[in-house]
Amino acid sequence: MTPDRGTFLKRFRLSGATTVEIHPLTTPIIQSLLDTDLYKLTMMQGVLHQFPWAEVEYEFRCRNLGIDFAPVLEDVDRELDHICRLRFSNDELEFLEGLRFIKRDFIEFLRLFRLNREFITAEMEGEDYVLKIKGPWLHTILYEVPVLAIINEVYFRHHHPGADLEEGLKRLRSKIDLVKEETEKGLQLKFSDFGTRRRFSRDWQETVIKELKSALPDNFMGTSNVYYAWKYNLTPVGTMAHEWLMACQALGPRLADSQKFALEHWAQEYRGDLGIALSDVAGFDAFLKDFDMYFAKLFDGCRHDSGDPIEWGEKLIAHYESLRINAASKVAVFSDGLSFPRAIEIARHFEGRLINYFGIGTNLTNDVVGEPLQIVIKMTRCQGTPVAKLSDSPGKQMCDDQEYLDYMKRVFGKR
Repeated sequence: MTPDRGTFLKRFRLSGATTVEIHPLTTPIIQSLLDTDLYKLTMMQGVLHQFPWAEVEYEFRCRNLGIDFAPVLEDVDRELDHICRLRFSNDELEFLEGLRFIKRDFIEFLRLFRLNREFITAEMEGEDYVLKIKGPWLHTILYEVPVLAIINEVYFRHHHPGADLEEGLKRLRSKIDLVKEETEKGLQLKFSDFGTRRRFSRDWQETVIKELKSALPDNFMGTSNVYYAWKYNLTPVGTMAHEWLMACQALGPRLADSQKFALEHWAQEYRGDLGIALSDVAGFDAFLKDFDMYFAKLFDGCRHDSGDPIEWGEKLIAHYESLRINAASKVAVFSDGLSFPRAIEIARHFEGRLINYFGIGTNLTNDVVGEPLQIVIKMTRCQGTPVAKLSDSPGKQMCDDQEYLDYMKRVFGKR
């Protein structure tokens, strides 16, 4: 059974046959707990089976300068109250159970699950918007994606109430035409929507997905958003996120072995499914030292999320070749702030040398008006001790404890 389309206040007909259905401002933004990225659910299942006792903390960051969140604080709070009243429906659980890697006991856990409002706080401290999540990992892991989507949508409602969706559609169709043009030249360009966290709005993301499914059926491979995958009979995509490897810095026997510990426990959970390893939590060079022949053969491929993608891909190919593994049989997922011209450049460069897939987020779901927000929620502590991400892109580094960060850099040889 597919989701009910619900009641809409307005329907805007844009150019062509496209209709954008806009929910009234009084309608809560998040209508389903499935309105999240798949990797939150796959990690949550792993936490249930392997680390149900783990306690964690997350913090919100905005990488844009000079953003004032004070006007949206009250609206965001109301939205947070609402998502804590949501439950998974029987139809939603039936869809999840149809995914071969989702296990029955996890479905039964989700049947009882509800987000706890006591685990999340948000307030202004001076000019800073401070949002923190603290509690059991199992019961806080689903906060990140819907909370970021809420903050984005409320912010743009306040700052761009008369957004020109026609202009957004024009930009989207220009991207579609570019992909068609490159495909006609013979380029294999396969991509998915990774844009839930930073979308302009829920309705706009749905419009983008409908357009892509209709216009690029051979290129558009699915979406990370589980709800829209269900609604539009698409493939939900995603495996693990940074927090899986970051938490394992505290959960494993020692920091130096944390990446191996994380990958091993992921493999134990999924037994060959969801085989894309995230490569940038301790820096790519440190990752490759741990990604030995065992893991290189066990995992289908790796995901790029920071640093130069061409340099990353060349290093990955050289690593596979050093292990006598055919790199052309391995998957490379590129997902770091991509535009379509950049994705095309990468696809051309590695054509025939890697199996290339692209996860495109903000450039798809928030290319409507102005500058998109660069906002994140990252784990900062697990079991009361600091954890960190040593990104190959300096702006993506995140840790609230400089002493721990320096220690981690020494352990992983990161300058």
